[in-house]
Amino acid sequence: MSALIIDSDFASLREAVANSPVPIPRNIYRTLALITVFYVSYDGKIHQGQLVVHRNLKDEIQEIFRKLLFLRFPIEKVIPITKYGWDDGKSMADNNSSAFNYRVIERRPEDLSHHAYAWALDLNPRDNPFVDEEGIILPEGAVYDHLVPGTITSDGPVVQLFLERGWVWGGYWKSIKDYQHFQKPLKV
Repeated sequence: MSALIIDSDFASLREAVANSPVPIPRNIYRTLALITVFYVSYDGKIHQGQLVVHRNLKDEIQEIFRKLLFLRFPIEKVIPITKYGWDDGKSMADNNSSAFNYRVIERRPEDLSHHAYAWALDLNPRDNPFVDEEGIILPEGAVYDHLVPGTITSDGPVVQLFLERGWVWGGYWKSIKDYQHFQKPLKV
């Protein structure tokens, strides 16, 4: 059996959310939890990563990752956004899957993202890009090809795992498509 590959090993939540460019409000910080997840990465080996999630979602997300591991659905890496200097673009370009990121919605800067409350999760963003009404694709150079391993499709097991737990998939949105994005209706 091959050795476990460690992609993320923060010792504490404080370390995993360090150096936020915008102070994280205390009422949000108190709801966060650092969890460890295991997954099959693109090299076919089992990796350990970490997510910062809302504490009410931690068991559910760990269960989803256990099922994805069992299904051998490939996830390239899972590292909290702090390793990318809190830059969502850099994290997406590196095909990093992440959850908490204290930020606004790009197209509605007056509204906080579900990620700011840790009620959203993005998986393999380079393989499951965001596509807007004008055809702009993020991350830049990404391609949505349902034949590529790690791509999330409407008829695949990933969407089903989230939907049966009450999550919403961005691939079903009408005007834009955010194939990487899953969010749970906010309860804050």
